[in-house]
Amino acid sequence: MGRDGRRRAVVTGMGAITPIGNDVDTFWRNLTAGVSGVARIATYDPSEEEVQIAAEIKGFDPATWMDFKQARRMSRFSQIAVASAAQAIADSSLEITNANRDEIAVIVNTGGGGIGDVVAGERVFLEQGGKRVSPFMVPMLSPSMAACQISIQNKLRGPVITSVAACASGVQAFIEAQRLIEHGDVDVAIAGGTESAILPVAFAALANMGALSKRNAEPEKASRPFDAGRDGFVFGEAAAVMVVESAEHAERRGATIVSEVAGGALTGDAFHISAPDPSGYGATQAMVRAMRDAGIEREHVDYIVAHGTSTPLNDATESKAIRAAFGDQAGRLAVSSNKSMIGHTLGAAGAVSALAAALAIRDGVIPPTINYETPDPECDLDYVPNAARQAPVGAALVNGFGFGGQNAVAVFRRYDA
Repeated sequence: MGRDGRRRAVVTGMGAITPIGNDVDTFWRNLTAGVSGVARIATYDPSEEEVQIAAEIKGFDPATWMDFKQARRMSRFSQIAVASAAQAIADSSLEITNANRDEIAVIVNTGGGGIGDVVAGERVFLEQGGKRVSPFMVPMLSPSMAACQISIQNKLRGPVITSVAACASGVQAFIEAQRLIEHGDVDVAIAGGTESAILPVAFAALANMGALSKRNAEPEKASRPFDAGRDGFVFGEAAAVMVVESAEHAERRGATIVSEVAGGALTGDAFHISAPDPSGYGATQAMVRAMRDAGIEREHVDYIVAHGTSTPLNDATESKAIRAAFGDQAGRLAVSSNKSMIGHTLGAAGAVSALAAALAIRDGVIPPTINYETPDPECDLDYVPNAARQAPVGAALVNGFGFGGQNAVAVFRRYDA
């Protein structure tokens, strides 16, 4: 038991499908080596478009994880989530039986869900008529369907939850998992985030907003969080899922505990539909409240997995918020952004960052922020530039800040029985 008799939540299994690896080991090896997953868009021909680069998943075959019929009835965001969940469950050595399937929740969040199937279905409707539209299109596009498919595939009858919180979605999943376990609602939660929306219309809209990098000639250098030369984020796709369970449950079955999900907090900016509040107040409060919820002091935090999108305003605002939350402790913190390598995966971003936090705690390795070449006076923290760092990580914050002013921060720490 933890503070006040509350049950503690721990990570025991991990899975991922990302632009730099379709399993956790490959992802982590490339992330710590500073390998970029950004390249010219392969999903469609971007030749006539203003933005021609993305961080796409490479070599993913749904047939590795599900049969052909199941795959045809799933949107890609569900396919990669199901694959990540299968990896995580296997990694945790969790045996699912009739005796425990009612006590296992699925919490998988997203930003856009199956938006690609809406676009494809509309095209079929206009070109071939309504009779040719797939009868499975509506359940395929539902944002909750990734979580539902994981529940169905594994016959899990606990709560099935999806929260759509833009770029904060992935972090929010782990806060929800920790709270369900803390209050005894379930013993285990399969938690994470997923996103796959490499679509011309999405790129056009974000380019017109001025949000995307236009560094088409140098894709691998386009995402450069906190660097003075940053010009926007790189759109990406990914899924990351982890098995989170009560410490008692994990210890009883002899599971390997990777880290603890110690707490978290949610706040709102109440400012703008896409821009962060320049004061950083909401983000600051999310970090402060997350540490309070986890029962840790700011001097015990070693690492922040930054939201770090590579947009001029976001990175400056996040740096300001970290300064405000940590005061004189801010300068000693390691702060890095995996988006420099995998782009911004929207609803999956916080889940990938949570995975990075758990692995940093496990291995004592902090991934770098690559493409950091020219310091920005408004971004004055230690961003672990260009090379991974060997350093013990006792506790890490995972930041996720979404469109509309949705802020989520989760606290991961080394588990001490």
